[in-house]
Parts: sequence; C-alpha cells; structure tokens
Amino acid sequence: MKLTNISIVTALLFAQIICGQEPPNQQNVAPEYMKPAGSRKFSIEYNGKISEVPEGTKKLRVWFPVPQNSTAQTITDLSFSKSPSYHTETKYGNLIGYWEIDSPQSSHEFTMRFTCERKEIVADLAKLSTDGSAALTKRQAEFLAADKLVLVDDEMRKLAAEVTKGKTTTLEKARAIYDHVLGRMTYDKNHQGWGLGSTRHACDVGKGNCTDFHALFNSLCRASGIPSGFEIGLYLPYEKGKDEPLGGYHCWAFFLVRGKSWVPVDCSEADRFPQRAEYFFGSHTPNRVTLTTGRDITLAPEQSGAPLNYFLNPYAEADGKSVKTEKTWTFRDL
Repeated sequence: MKLTNISIVTALLFAQIICGQEPPNQQNVAPEYMKPAGSRKFSIEYNGKISEVPEGTKKLRVWFPVPQNSTAQTITDLSFSKSPSYHTETKYGNLIGYWEIDSPQSSHEFTMRFTCERKEIVADLAKLSTDGSAALTKRQAEFLAADKLVLVDDEMRKLAAEVTKGKTTTLEKARAIYDHVLGRMTYDKNHQGWGLGSTRHACDVGKGNCTDFHALFNSLCRASGIPSGFEIGLYLPYEKGKDEPLGGYHCWAFFLVRGKSWVPVDCSEADRFPQRAEYFFGSHTPNRVTLTTGRDITLAPEQSGAPLNYFLNPYAEADGKSVKTEKTWTFRDL
C-alpha cells in the first residue's frame, strides 16, 4: 500500500487546525530565520523485526515511528509492506503506524520505505540575538518540564545560573550552556550506562553518546527558563557515495528564542568534530531524517507498558507485555 505525504500528514494537520488545535509540537525553525543552505535527497528502507512472541499469544500489537514534514524535511513516497492504521500521539504530535495481529506467529517483519528531501539548517544567529516579545504557547512551555531522565531540579538550576551568569539574552545563555556541555562531556561509548539520555549520567560520568550530551543541554536550558527539546532519527554518512557502516541512530537538540524561532544544535557532533563546533551551534547538516520528537512517549493507541524513553525502534506487546524488537535500515542517495 502506497500513501503520499499529502494524504497522511497534511490531512492530520488540517484536521487539527479545523478542530482549533495547535499543529504537532515539532521544533520547526522559522524560515525567516534560516540562511540559504544546501539540501540532500535520499530514500530509506527501514526494516523492523518483532521476535520471541510467546506461543499462545492472543494479540500482538506493533507500533512504528513514521517521519513527517517539517521546515527541515519533506517526506514523500511513504509505503509499508503491510498496511498500518495511522495515529498521532498527543504530547508531541508524532505520527505512528500501528498493527494488531490475532494469534500471531513467533516473529513478524515489517518494512517502511520513504523518500526524504532534507534541508541543511543554518540559523541566522544575528537575527536571533535579541528575544521576541511573544509569550510561550502552551505546547512550547511543555519543553520547560523535566523528563524522567532529563532533570530540572535545584542542582540543575544552580548549575545553569552559574553557567549563564552575566548573560542576558536567550542566544547568549544557550551558547554558554552549549560551551559548558562541550567542556564537560566526551563522546565515549566504552562504559556502562551510556545511551539512555540521562542528565545524571552526563554529570557524574562526563561521557556518553548523543542522547547523553543532549540530555544535559536540555536540562540546563530548561533550568534557565529556555524551552529545549530533542529529536531522534537516522544519520547518513556525511559524504555521498562513501561506503561506511551505518549507525543505529542519532539525536540532536533545539532551543527556543521565544517570539522568533527554534534554533538547532548538535552538541555530540561538535565534540566528535571540534573544528566544526561553531557550525553546530545554530546548524544541522542535511544527512539526517527525523523520526520522532521528545522523551517519555505514550504511544497511540496507548501501550500497556511504561512510556518509551524515546521512540526510534519498533515497539511491540504480546498480550500487553513487551517483546523483543530490532531494526535495520539502508539508504540510497537520489
């Protein structure tokens, strides 16, 4: 079954507008604050496998993250090997493909294919050097709250005050926080506990991957009164045609200059490529596709288990209990 982006995403957005709701809570960069930059177009094949379904299971439920349009990416030619129903979770507006299977086999596989045209985002920081006067919307304010592993407590507020001392604008404070994260953290996955996106781990260990870097960035921004959020998705090689192993995922962050725009940052890539640290404050490369936004995600339809730390791999439950899932993916530049 092949469904276009217009038939799925635009229809959902239109329905929300008609009902008087804000559009999905994605962290879109306002076009008037974007400098001209490059783009990249590629196709993705995302394969999800659900295995170890217990014998005698009556019902298997499966959820897939489905990419959406934004000011950074345009999704077309979306198709699945088995037709899902589509749902939108309420907190972030993430689009979800969903299946229910009665009397399932011990394993099932699903394939999602789509084309993504991804813009390079280069924010015009000069235009963002002062704050706007507009109040936060209800959904923007949600990015001030703590997540289960992204702390906004007295310790974070004290540290944020120290890091941003003497800074007055959002841009100045966010840059001080960005520099602090780069000074405190090292990209290192050779230890236990990395990859959960834990502020506590980032502070105590000072090492981790993209999730840990951006947990600390999110915490310090929120503790400073700056809305800050998280996206996760797939990350292609920087160079077209380069044969190198694909990573499992990548995540990145944004902060909000209120009254103006969300601003992109990529703290972990700045640590991996320190010569590009200036670039990654205010810019995102086009070799990526966003699958979902946010942490502590309650799916739609709602899962029986706890909210997901983040939603990247398929999630599945057999008679209400989670079962093993895994993903593989490939891409082709167009």
